[in-house]
Amino acid sequence: MERLQALQEWAARQLGGDGLDIAPASADASFRRYFRVTAKGRDYIVMDAPPAHEDCRPFIAVARLFGEAGVHVPEVLAQDLDQGFLLLSDLGHTTYLSALNAADRDPAVARELYLASNDALIRIQQVSRPGVLPEYDRALLTRELMLFPEWYVAKHLGVAMNEQQQAILDVVFERILANNLAQPQVWVHRDWHSRNLMVSDPNPGILDFQDAVYGPITYDLASIYRDAYIEWDEEQQLDWVIRYWEKARAARLPVREDFGDFWRDFEWMGAQRHIKVLGIFARLYHRDGKDGYLQDMPLVMRYLRKVCTRYDELKPLLALLDALERREVQVGYTF
Repeated sequence: MERLQALQEWAARQLGGDGLDIAPASADASFRRYFRVTAKGRDYIVMDAPPAHEDCRPFIAVARLFGEAGVHVPEVLAQDLDQGFLLLSDLGHTTYLSALNAADRDPAVARELYLASNDALIRIQQVSRPGVLPEYDRALLTRELMLFPEWYVAKHLGVAMNEQQQAILDVVFERILANNLAQPQVWVHRDWHSRNLMVSDPNPGILDFQDAVYGPITYDLASIYRDAYIEWDEEQQLDWVIRYWEKARAARLPVREDFGDFWRDFEWMGAQRHIKVLGIFARLYHRDGKDGYLQDMPLVMRYLRKVCTRYDELKPLLALLDALERREVQVGYTF
């Protein structure tokens, strides 16, 4: 309560008024909290990012970079880094996810939103350059993958892998890393999905970009079209990804010349992300007591299993998943 009171007092000083209306706007999977404040008939967002757990500086830096790229991000109106407070412009109340669900996933609504997402991604990628954002390098990709055995397998499933199983996982992880690291590099939002894109003018309003990196060009596409929170059939995914690929080529972005190669990269990048996400969702539950993500695990696992069935190099992971989840039908391990 003391921190909330300090936040209210700080916001009041920035906005020149007392007794501001303040209400929770959203929370995410971190320690950050967001509040909507109304002052003089206008809404603002106040971010509360406790300095002991969060650093506001990457958010400020990436907001500037993405804003310069011409996409719609919150404007940073005031900051107090010592307290971990930011005053931001408000991008509205409606996420892509809530709009799509409210429209009963109407194809016309979905097309408008997702093609706007493609355009925004391309604008960000066009101004990408190395040496500005942290690299999505082998070390970071590996740390993400290792969340899976630590939190999903050991904590969530309660399984201790034997040496053979660990060896299989190591081989598959190495194959995934080899693909990911060979992909062309651009700026990567790193959590580009339907809960972090807002219906706004212009579309999309973009949130939660503070962890942006310089990495594989398919990562953000895999995040949104293999979204943990909403599922589209593969024919629709293909349509939107092809449309992105065509526009990216026209914009001279470093996408693969052959769409089949690009789609393979997209699927393998999705495998890396979904392995990571399963670990993150398990950690959020077992470490942080956040059970809301458990309901999203089955979709993430379906994505991962489907990709593993398509590529011989990933099939050992499918057999391993069967064994770890104690499915009745188990397949022999092969490298």
